[in-house]
Amino acid sequence: MNPPPKPGPKPGHVKVVRALYNYKAQRVDELSFQEGDLLYVFDQLSDPNWWKARCGKKTGIIPSNYVETQTEMIDTPLHEAARRGNLMFLQQCLQQGVSPTGLDAVGNIPLYWACLGGHVDCVKELLAISSLPVNSQNKVGETALHAACSRGHYEVVSLLLQRGSDVTVMNKDKETPAMLAMDPAIINLLNMNRHHSTSGLYQPQDYADDSD
Repeated sequence: MNPPPKPGPKPGHVKVVRALYNYKAQRVDELSFQEGDLLYVFDQLSDPNWWKARCGKKTGIIPSNYVETQTEMIDTPLHEAARRGNLMFLQQCLQQGVSPTGLDAVGNIPLYWACLGGHVDCVKELLAISSLPVNSQNKVGETALHAACSRGHYEVVSLLLQRGSDVTVMNKDKETPAMLAMDPAIINLLNMNRHHSTSGLYQPQDYADDSD
């Protein structure tokens, strides 16, 4: 039985691979690169045999069979950069057109991982994207705000609230971000934000007592 055909590339989808070997251009329109370089393949449709790619600031074509056999696929490069707090890699991914709204296997956007790790610089870079869905929920219903609160990252929580993160979103266990927070300063910050969003009306039940 023949194996099922590989799914075709999606228009506008950037494929990110890491070169395992050096490649020297054979023609003026080809792209040379070194072992370990990241290649951003952005056109696999115009010519199935020759794909357009970027490496650093250079653009050219590379043989598709080389990409498929001599490189290592990076499935979610922006997520990887956000998870590791690698700002330079994250910026490079964004510049090369990698989507900041892509989902990984558990439904997280890159922002979630940057917030979970408390990587403030990466969080700022992602939040600067106007179209970013800051309240995106993963498969267990958690947002980036849930992640930051659960790990006690006060500055990240503050940045998310400034960007409009919703403090009332519940995960699948019916938990709001405040319910996952252990830091009293973060809980107070969330409560203050919630009161401001209700036109400044005082809600006594929203405040924790001394025993909390």
